[in-house]
Amino acid sequence: MTRNRTTATRVWRNWAGTVTARPARVVSPASVEELTAAVRRAAAEGLRVKAVGTGHSFTAAAATDGVLIRPDLLTGIREIDRTAGTVTVAAGTPLKRLNTALAREGLSLTNMGDIMEQTVAGATSTGTHGTGRDSASIATQIRALELVTADGSPLRCSADENPEVFAAARIGLGALGVVTAVTLAVEPVFLLTAREEPMAFDRVTAEFDQHVAENEHFEFYWFPHTGNCNTKRNNRSAGHAAPPGRLGGWIDDELLSNGAFQVACSLGRAVPASIPALAKISSRALSARTYTDIPYKVFTSPRRVRFVEMEYALPREAAIGALREVKAMIERSPLRVSFPVEIRTAPADDITLSTASGRESAYIAVHLYRGTPYRSYFTAVERIMTAHGGRPHWGKIHTRDAAYLSGVYPRFDEFTALRDRLDPDRLFGNDYLRRVLGD
Repeated sequence: MTRNRTTATRVWRNWAGTVTARPARVVSPASVEELTAAVRRAAAEGLRVKAVGTGHSFTAAAATDGVLIRPDLLTGIREIDRTAGTVTVAAGTPLKRLNTALAREGLSLTNMGDIMEQTVAGATSTGTHGTGRDSASIATQIRALELVTADGSPLRCSADENPEVFAAARIGLGALGVVTAVTLAVEPVFLLTAREEPMAFDRVTAEFDQHVAENEHFEFYWFPHTGNCNTKRNNRSAGHAAPPGRLGGWIDDELLSNGAFQVACSLGRAVPASIPALAKISSRALSARTYTDIPYKVFTSPRRVRFVEMEYALPREAAIGALREVKAMIERSPLRVSFPVEIRTAPADDITLSTASGRESAYIAVHLYRGTPYRSYFTAVERIMTAHGGRPHWGKIHTRDAAYLSGVYPRFDEFTALRDRLDPDRLFGNDYLRRVLGD
């Protein structure tokens, strides 16, 4: 008995409400065979195909007017290989479910982003990352992946098998095929000690290189309209778990970071003139704390306040100068910015269209509360980022096109040539891919 579900036209929206799509058909295949049949049928009918995750991308990377593939039934761990140190997981598995399942097995990913609502394939295909001195994005932890290509054939790739596909498909933007399974490197579960500490903007920017060098994972948030930042340092611990107390953790992670922040954002949207005063209060509300827990409980946090986001990866040596330019731009403008600016790092990697491909990188991410007009702010920030050769996050708002991106990615032509070979008729194309990859 098949569990595959085919649904008539419905409206699909992403998490932030920035993208709406009206596909001709929505399909939820329960196996690779059913996915293959759906891809072949769409091709025969002249319909384009896009797979969607949980909609956490802010761009239209997954939007289609053709066949929308939902991954709800392609979930679960296929295999854990403790000798090789890998886990093979179906593409539609949410990261939250993967992390909790690995923890039960005494295993963990080495690094991860700060939320875990995305699917494995959605997160890796768009280059989701956390922060790290030595460990990079989730996609760099991929050891093999499987996808269904435009002719309906399954294709497996790794460093040894179809290596030219592997180099690109780990962050494939949905342009090379529909990912069905991912094999990730894992390691025995370990403890991380998180040290969160308020710090002045001038100090943290002056000491940025030192903090990155001294910590396995360093990031900080700057609150616009203030000189205040909040820093977070995560390092492996040989001690015992000491998670935040139930009450203290709830106050910091739910009451202040979500509940009170939601109220402040709502008020700021209604009365923009109040934002600088609210920012001063918000930036002083979170006090210093230290706690120790297993990785996913330290790396990730609940994000209940909905927002829109743009993020750029810069050469690491350019990041602090660019951030100071953003600060100066906000201070001389009429902009009122209610969300903190986030700064993270990543080592260079070897993935064709990774934002850290071939260069050590730092990320500057800007956000605004959902429903707040964002174009003026994002356009001004983007002008600064592109002046430093910035690469936009593939899943976050930006206006760059293939002409620009081919200039900041040395291997851009390698990716588009592979796309021409695997999907010459652009079965997996859409308007977003046409803009960023060309046609």
